[in-house]
Amino acid sequence: MRLLAVGLSHRTAPVELRESVDFGRSGLDTALHALGAHGGSQEAVVLSTCNRAEIYAVGESDAAGDALRRFFCDYHKVDSSRLAEHLYCHRGIDAARHLFRVAAGLDSLVVGEPQILGQVKAAYATASELQFTGTVTHRLFHTAFAVGKRVRSETGLGEGAVSVSYAAIELARKIFGDLAGRTVLILGAGEMAELTGVHLRAQGVNQITIASRTFATAEALARQLEGRAVAWSELRPALAPADIVVTATGATEPVLTRALVEDAMRSRRSRPLFVIDIAVPRDVEPAVGNLDQVFLYHMDDLQTIVKENLARRSSELTSAESIVDEEVARFASWLQSRDVVPTIVALRQHFEQIRQGELRRLEPKLTGLSPEARAKVDEVTRLLVEKLLLTPTEQLKSVGDETVAAYAEALHRLFALNPVGPASADEKTERDQRLIPGARGR
Repeated sequence: MRLLAVGLSHRTAPVELRESVDFGRSGLDTALHALGAHGGSQEAVVLSTCNRAEIYAVGESDAAGDALRRFFCDYHKVDSSRLAEHLYCHRGIDAARHLFRVAAGLDSLVVGEPQILGQVKAAYATASELQFTGTVTHRLFHTAFAVGKRVRSETGLGEGAVSVSYAAIELARKIFGDLAGRTVLILGAGEMAELTGVHLRAQGVNQITIASRTFATAEALARQLEGRAVAWSELRPALAPADIVVTATGATEPVLTRALVEDAMRSRRSRPLFVIDIAVPRDVEPAVGNLDQVFLYHMDDLQTIVKENLARRSSELTSAESIVDEEVARFASWLQSRDVVPTIVALRQHFEQIRQGELRRLEPKLTGLSPEARAKVDEVTRLLVEKLLLTPTEQLKSVGDETVAAYAEALHRLFALNPVGPASADEKTERDQRLIPGARGR
């Protein structure tokens, strides 16, 4: 059994490549079913956000990592040569550490942003509902949820509304200075659009206009933000008076083309237009940024703000990383116990069978013993087996993640052990606890 995390993020791939492997485009349920048909994974969770596309899976061996890499290419119909240098593959406890850092907001574009924990929970919920999760992914993700909660409650990393939408506002302030009195056009009425609108309203902008393909949703958000809603067909006239345009739709194709923006700029008399595209896939054609007096920024342009946040929050990052380290150590101990317990149980059963067989063979010579003496023989032989197994058991428990599988395989081969399936902490029986010397009280 091998825990794996395969994917790419804003740290390893540009936005255009992240767009091409967006699992959310076809739905996580569709991706999970395709992954199940692809084979190689016993458990799987697909996480897809604006800045990352990842698969967390449990496979038979490290070879499952190569299978997951191939799935990325096959499912999205992207040539492997395009993805090879951008895909990462974390194995074992490194996969757990990666997820814990993701859930804590430590791997986000804007460090500490709060949305990612909810996205991780939603990804797990989808996989769980479709029965793609199991004992390992259950423990892994619930530990990740606990890590995210601890980081937010025990450190100041989550303070100050540091999200992608807020980073967009910070970038707008760098361009315009004071945003009071500015006119804003928001394309989209989803969560990202709402968050951005809330932050903009707090900056004292003069007018917020919401445009969405569904007018009712645009009206609902406009009421919340004390703005106005326009039909999607009125996008062109709404664009002309705007100082700031924020795009956050779920469209699969650009909604702001060069031709549309160029037409709007003709009536602006060289007044600058600030456009920030926080959608994945991108809502704005890259060529828009080539127009005079148009300043276009997208997700990758937020890296400057990320660096500033890192510098400002260095002490909080240290505390957050310490929490991750603590939880990684606990999870590693649990994960390793799953790997070694079946081998220890099988080894103990093997020796117990030999002991019982020898007692049966010596039965004719033991008939003259009193019940007390026979009980003593049974106790002495049992203790002898436990003493013989004590050192190998402790050594097997102490080996690292990289060598435990090799040790277990060697013991199975040396003693021709019968395979015993892995057991979770919830699945361990009292019998198994008795079979492992020193297991009680650990």
